Amino acid sequence: MTAPTNANPNKALWEKGDFTRIAETMRESGEALVKELGVKPGLRVLDLGCGDGTTAVPEARLGADVLGVDIARNLVGAGNKRAKEEGLDNLKFVEGDATDLKDLADGSFDLVVSIFGAMFAPKPFDVAKEMVRVTRPGGRIVMGNWIPNDPTVVAQILKISASYSPPPPEGFVSPVLWGIEKNVTERFQGAGIPEDKVTCERATYTFDYAGTPAQLVDNFRKYYGPTMNAFDAAARNGKADQLGEELEALFQAQNQSQFEGRTIIPATYLRVTVLC
Repeated sequence: MTAPTNANPNKALWEKGDFTRIAETMRESGEALVKELGVKPGLRVLDLGCGDGTTAVPEARLGADVLGVDIARNLVGAGNKRAKEEGLDNLKFVEGDATDLKDLADGSFDLVVSIFGAMFAPKPFDVAKEMVRVTRPGGRIVMGNWIPNDPTVVAQILKISASYSPPPPEGFVSPVLWGIEKNVTERFQGAGIPEDKVTCERATYTFDYAGTPAQLVDNFRKYYGPTMNAFDAAARNGKADQLGEELEALFQAQNQSQFEGRTIIPATYLRVTVLC
């Protein structure tokens, strides 16, 4: 049976594997980031491209009314499971597309958060417009975006993976272009936000994994959609082992843990704040 022609490739990418296995290594930094956002009881928060709640769950623990939106059905299910287990009645996860938040009314949220989420959606100008539209006047948008060609781990994973993958389709806009300040400013200006209301700074996000760098690479190989696709492409060319060795060398070199059997890897990202 052939796949339907109207299948959404971005949805397929993030429903592939099990991103929760990667998200488990990102919890501590997610909680630390949320503590810096001034989240308080009653704040209306949209967490966009939320996964299973790495930042949405901490937001809800602080008392905010949180809606998590993600394109991947499996991650929405995992997020709702986490919310139920923690008794967070103020947190709900639903499926949705960052390019068209058609079910959300204008000005619905005080704060829109998207940490390594909306950056992966296509049509970045549409994404910016939708984030602005659903944020109330006087509200804020906070994004975390990986930076192209940065020497730290995530940018290098994506760069290495791309080198083993076929060329992207015509018209493809790389997600990491969200990590360039002038692009961010241009996209939000297209949504009606003046340049002086958009600020960008470099920050650090840390992956903390209870295992070796080689085991973490194996998790990326099995559970992270972009890396899974790269390994599939490499295997067709007889280069899967080569890709694995290259990624393992990267993870070994960037591991800052002093303990055998633990992997701690910091990654630089662009933190964007937009005042609406």
